[in-house]
Amino acid sequence: MSDPRALDAVKGLMVELGAGWVLWLLFGLSLWSAARAAERWVALGRASADLRALAERLHELLSAGRVREAADELSAAPSVAARVAAAGLRLALSEGELSERAVERAMESRVALERERLEAPLAALGTLGNNAPFIGLFGTVIGIIQAFEELGHGAAGHAPEGAAAVAQVASSGVMYALSEALVATAVGIAVALPAVALFNALQRRLDGVMAGAEVASKLTLAYLATRACREAVSRASREGA
Repeated sequence: MSDPRALDAVKGLMVELGAGWVLWLLFGLSLWSAARAAERWVALGRASADLRALAERLHELLSAGRVREAADELSAAPSVAARVAAAGLRLALSEGELSERAVERAMESRVALERERLEAPLAALGTLGNNAPFIGLFGTVIGIIQAFEELGHGAAGHAPEGAAAVAQVASSGVMYALSEALVATAVGIAVALPAVALFNALQRRLDGVMAGAEVASKLTLAYLATRACREAVSRASREGA
């Protein structure tokens, strides 16, 4: 069985602290979620690519057999699509001969790594969106405990014949505690809604970045299969040797 003294101690602590700290916690979390979403939006903006410009540059370099120049240029680019294409080109140059399956696997691995790098910080934002209402509900429970505590103290401190006075004295404390409790629930929902919306928007933008990387991967494979690229890869291997 539970220790009554421990339960009394926990209840006393909740009553003493009240639900105000939960509201401050939710306020801090809302600011944090806004800052994290802004940071991720900027990061995903840097990671996205102008696919038309990238395709034109790949065509210009790879159709002329300038594979090493393309690999160096794409490696220095900030976009995920460019880095994925560069991973395939570097592998082809290091092997000295084109193995389409190996190059494809190299680019698939780079896509997975880039997704993990960009997606991991979003998990905390999604967690906040899912759990903020529960934090608000916790504040609501504390407020209800306070309300019953106020009601109990009011009843214990007055004679039975003063029932009207008891109700009047207790009602103000009870109503205040209940209002604070309901505010905690409302704030929890208010924090969760934008967090979930931001998470979904960022997830869609991430999916767009990854879709661009897949396009760049397939385009790179197509160009590497051409005669000019095969000859350039073989020539670069001989020069390196």
